[in-house]
Parts: sequence; structure tokens; C-alpha cells
Amino acid sequence: MNTDYWAALTDSEREQWGFVPRQTIGSLCFGMDRHDAVTTMAGHGFTAEQNEIERWNRDRSQWRVQFHRAEADRWKRPAVKCYFVEDVGLTCTLVDGLRGPQVTYEGIRLIGRVPSELSREMEAYAIEHDAGIRFSPGGDMFVDGFEIELGTQRAGDGVVTWALFFNTGGIAGTSWDIAPKEVWHHW
Repeated sequence: MNTDYWAALTDSEREQWGFVPRQTIGSLCFGMDRHDAVTTMAGHGFTAEQNEIERWNRDRSQWRVQFHRAEADRWKRPAVKCYFVEDVGLTCTLVDGLRGPQVTYEGIRLIGRVPSELSREMEAYAIEHDAGIRFSPGGDMFVDGFEIELGTQRAGDGVVTWALFFNTGGIAGTSWDIAPKEVWHHW
């Protein structure tokens, strides 16, 4: 059995990204066209694979663009999956917990973390900043204003966090309305 599939990168092996809710994730901007996103990510050494995943009506469809860290990584899981709606642009970005960049927001590292450690840091932030704490339909905690959904995935015999960053814009009410079903089954 190839156990490399479940190996998580260390923070020093990951690209380091920032996040501004509903605006940017790394060098990607919510609302940007998928072709611009492919060009932007290629400038950072990522390769892309594009697929139309759902047609909402005859004028609008949803696209998934999977980004791999390098051409040599194409056989491994994608580091980042971006979801685009035609005429709206980038709406969601899923950062993989094993291969994805480390995304930091408000000094908190969000990706590839032991879930309980991340929850403690987020709770401490919420208390210090008098921000609300909520739980997703999947039972994962998040802080009001972070505009993320967290999940976990296997890493060897443990689990680490992945995150979905989103901007629902004017076409959806919540991340659960805009993200395709496959996001909630990320492993």
C-alpha cells in the first residue's frame, strides 16, 4: 500500500497564503475569471485541470479547476480546488489539508492542523475579540467573520483540517448554497 497518499506536508513545505474574507485567498481574488486564475496560479508553479461540473441553466454553469503543486504532483491529490460560476467568477476555494498551501488569517494557521488545536485557537480568538462562535451543519466550529468552512481529512493514522473559503456574492445565502456537493465529501 502506498502510504505517501496520506502524508501531510509540513508548514515549511507549503506555500504561505493570506486570506481576506470575501476578497482574496493567496493571489486569487473572489470573482476572478477561471482563465485568469489558471494564469495566476501558473505564475506560482501550479498546474491546472479544468472541468465543467454542473449546468445550472442554459446560460450558467459551474466549473472546478484543480491545481497541483507541480507537474510532477499530477498523480497526487490536488493542493487547491477552485469553483467558478460563469458570469460570476471564483466563488469557492477548497484548500487541501495534506497538499495545500498554509493559509493564515488573524495569525491563525488554518490548514493541515490537528482539529482540536485549531478549535482552541479559534475559540481563544473569538473570546479575545468578542466574536461569535458557530458550528457548521457538519459539526465543525468557525468564528463569525472568518467566512470559512472547516473539515477534516485523513493524514496517516490521524486527521488534519482542510478549509473552504467562499464569497456567496449575490447568488447564494450560505456556503452550503454555493459550494458543489463534492466539497462536503472531501477526504
